[in-house]
Amino acid sequence: MKRTDKYLTLLGLFFFLLGLWHLCRFSPAATNVAPQRQETAKILLVPLDGRPPCRQFVIDAGHIAGLAVTPPPNELQDYYSQPGDTEGMKQWLSANIETSQAVILSIDQLLYGGLLTAREKEKTPAERQQLIAFLRQLHEKHPAVPIYAFSILPRQTPQDTIDGYWERSHLLSYSRLKGRQAEGLPVSTEELQKLEAAIPAEILARYLSHFEENRLLNEELIQLTKEGVFTQLVLGQDDGEPYTIPNIEKKRLQQYIHQQNLPPDKVFLTHGADEIALSLLSLIQNRRAGFKPRVLVKYAAPYMAQRIMPYMAVSIDETVKEKIALLGGEETTTAEDADFTLYISACDKDTGDVAARKTAVKQLKANQQEGAPTALVDLSKHFEASETVLPLLIEADYPVNNLIAYAGWNTTSNAIGTALAQASIYEACRQQTEDRQEMIGLTAANLTFLQGRILEDYFYLKDDIELVNQNLKKAGYINTADLDLEHNYRWANRMLQNSMQQHIASYKQTKSARTPVKFTSPAGDFTLMMQDLTAELSYPWPRTFEIWLHATPSFAMPSEK
Repeated sequence: MKRTDKYLTLLGLFFFLLGLWHLCRFSPAATNVAPQRQETAKILLVPLDGRPPCRQFVIDAGHIAGLAVTPPPNELQDYYSQPGDTEGMKQWLSANIETSQAVILSIDQLLYGGLLTAREKEKTPAERQQLIAFLRQLHEKHPAVPIYAFSILPRQTPQDTIDGYWERSHLLSYSRLKGRQAEGLPVSTEELQKLEAAIPAEILARYLSHFEENRLLNEELIQLTKEGVFTQLVLGQDDGEPYTIPNIEKKRLQQYIHQQNLPPDKVFLTHGADEIALSLLSLIQNRRAGFKPRVLVKYAAPYMAQRIMPYMAVSIDETVKEKIALLGGEETTTAEDADFTLYISACDKDTGDVAARKTAVKQLKANQQEGAPTALVDLSKHFEASETVLPLLIEADYPVNNLIAYAGWNTTSNAIGTALAQASIYEACRQQTEDRQEMIGLTAANLTFLQGRILEDYFYLKDDIELVNQNLKKAGYINTADLDLEHNYRWANRMLQNSMQQHIASYKQTKSARTPVKFTSPAGDFTLMMQDLTAELSYPWPRTFEIWLHATPSFAMPSEK
């Protein structure tokens, strides 16, 4: 036998023995742990639109809670610029509500056919009244089924039907000045008059009428809530800034709610849109379980609490307080009093505070050693990986499956709302599940949701989206927000799948992903280890901003030998 052959034989024997040692050290269960719970209730979902955050996230989170979240058939749902079938949606809702325990209802979907259509189309007073009458009738026929409704305030960006560059630019400047004026801040009257003169009267009227129509609709919805048609109404403020016309509308609605003597557990205003259905699912689960989450909020640096991130009208701290209150929870000051910790990092490379990421790693490791359940919100001012904590956690071999939630969406309200909802659902169930197999399935379902968020919010949104967009632009496709289905859409999907599969292949082999994690519960302690991770990926709409991602991690219960 040649020396080379002997070497290869010995090398092969070494790896065989190494693999045998791992099998002996960690003897997994005969079958993988299934991320599934016994379903205890059916929740109807009329989503804001067909994008995964508004629809699929809610369904997946339902698996954690043991709730069968049922959306309308795809043929009734909107698709990008095509509105949903509003009449078909009403018929589906009427036919299915009797066998459901609650309804999560997007008014924008039921009236307009989705969020994008609501931004562009107008409805007559008669059409609004038709919807109001339908909702009253729905409640009268099924008074025992609670309806959790939500409606989105228009953002300040002009409708796409106003497409002139200068008209759009002037309208944005006008909106900001009117917002400052409404807050009693000094503004230039001359500049305001110049803008009003520069904007064609018909364009300005169309822009302002959009806010007026929405205000009247929301006042009618508030009245429905007062009548008891809705168990709760949430009014969400989409992408915003501190001083704009949408903020004026929000304050007028706040005054109207106060005049109607309605408490926050009936009508709630929050910043955000896409995550609201998920927050409402968490609220439903909390009320079913009698759970009021107590949350300890920590920041990678104290000043981050007051930072106002892109597309936000308020600070991070104010957003956190809103989202905790929406879940029926409260903020605590000590770990001993908390059900879980919400840890927030919000780095901005322009201020030089990316070093705070190292502090975050130390504090998260300390939380892990102390056994404190922790949800991580990993924000980035410029939506770049270099401003996020996750890569440093992976490098430091932090066991990521120790987190009870992770979110790093580009919009602060979306990320905070998603992380809080996931963490609250998990803790509400963990603290009350006494069956061991149910507890194992619950934990595996939560980890499945967690891994999906890690793959999308970090690996895609902080890395691969830029690669796909750059390649599209190099090929001459400038508008990545409106892809050509017959040409670059398929190519973009291939780029997405190839780049993300490379990330997954590397990430799932890291010690950070594979380290077994011990879980405690009333049902007893157990350990889970992620053995593998695969994912299906595609663009749900012909644009690159969001992806449809179905993560499939496989877990086993290793036992020490």
